[in-house]
Amino acid sequence: MPRRAALLVAAALGCTAPADDAAVVVEQVREAFRHAWTGYVEHAWGHDELTPLTGGSRDWYDASLLMTPLDAFDTMLLMGLDDEAAAAKRLIFDSLSFDRDVPAQVFEITIRHLGALITAYQMDGDQRFLALAIDLADRLLPAFETPTGMPYRYVNLRTGAISDSINNPAEIGTLILELGSLSNLTGNPVYYDKAKRGMRAVFDRRSPIGLVGETIDVVTGDWDRTASHISGRIDSWYEYLYKAWRLFGDPDFRRMWEESITAVNRYLPDARQDGYWYGHVDMNTGERIATQFGALDAFMPALLALSGDVDQAVRLMESCYRMWTAFGIEPEVLDYTTMDAVYPGYVLRPEAIESAYYLYHFTGDPRYREMGRTMIDSVLTLTRTEFGFAALASVVTREQRDRMQSFFLAETLKYAYLLFAPPETLDFDAVTFNTEAHPIRAFGPDARQ
Repeated sequence: MPRRAALLVAAALGCTAPADDAAVVVEQVREAFRHAWTGYVEHAWGHDELTPLTGGSRDWYDASLLMTPLDAFDTMLLMGLDDEAAAAKRLIFDSLSFDRDVPAQVFEITIRHLGALITAYQMDGDQRFLALAIDLADRLLPAFETPTGMPYRYVNLRTGAISDSINNPAEIGTLILELGSLSNLTGNPVYYDKAKRGMRAVFDRRSPIGLVGETIDVVTGDWDRTASHISGRIDSWYEYLYKAWRLFGDPDFRRMWEESITAVNRYLPDARQDGYWYGHVDMNTGERIATQFGALDAFMPALLALSGDVDQAVRLMESCYRMWTAFGIEPEVLDYTTMDAVYPGYVLRPEAIESAYYLYHFTGDPRYREMGRTMIDSVLTLTRTEFGFAALASVVTREQRDRMQSFFLAETLKYAYLLFAPPETLDFDAVTFNTEAHPIRAFGPDARQ
């Protein structure tokens, strides 16, 4: 058997190919995407998600919003999967409607659906993607009608009814790239202005030492939980502060980012003999309250590298990789003082692979491809099922769960592919990835002032 063919077979079986054989990894990841997509087509067509153990389907709400095909569409385009992209596009335009009597989570539908529609419009050019994006955004606007300008967590897509006033910085702040881009594409400033007002409201309520807390009441403006960290409920708040500056050139975001990251890097880092971590502290005092770090936190090396702090990104990436290799695959949350898994599940998250991609882009160091190769091998070996890829209930027991969220195709496989694909596959400097890995084309530094 020719060497290349043998390597492709080994890759498909989950065996380790040479770390420098980028073409093999590219084919392995593309094959994994086809496997997951075929499972969706054959067993979950028209629904939000495939259930990869039982070969069934799952919808987030009472009606499908086609989460997987829409979220995965630009990954197909980047991978050159033209037939799959054409099928997904037909399904989207034939069946996707946001006129649904469902309480949608503003954050999730924004990063997955609105972000995907904007990128699809920019990459494909079909005006129907933009029309769907406008329709969706208009249905989300009632969530922002609060005394503070910070949005409710849920809004009914048909009635505009709002619910859950206890929100968090991540869900409030992780809307500006998508809504701001829509303002630039349509000339309607309302989307940008609503999202920015909500972000400024959070920033203005940061503590005297410059940190934000975990949850906040969007009606009263009072903090509900005062833990501060870079994990879930806060994580992409920091990501979007910097990326909003990068994408729109708005100096307000640069100021908010610089003041925020200064506080983060003063109080959160926890340098230990065996690793460098970002832990949890009280937002008001800076006192350390937990020594936890997890899969969601692993986005931070990418953000640090993107913002120019490559040295710190390198240090933190080593800890992310240590977390991954301690169990053969990363747990959801780790206590880094004991290296015990606090929450041992793995839900097919992309962040560690994302950070390897960013660090390889900025440094060219092959170590990050080696890290990526290890992570990709473990994901595709330990989570593969007959129908797709399954989350793990525990990285210790390796028991699988019947769940394959759309971000596996939108993010995890996309970053794995881009880490090894030729650089001309995507012009990194011309786009800004939203937190769901949808690459949004730059609008230029004078787009919004």
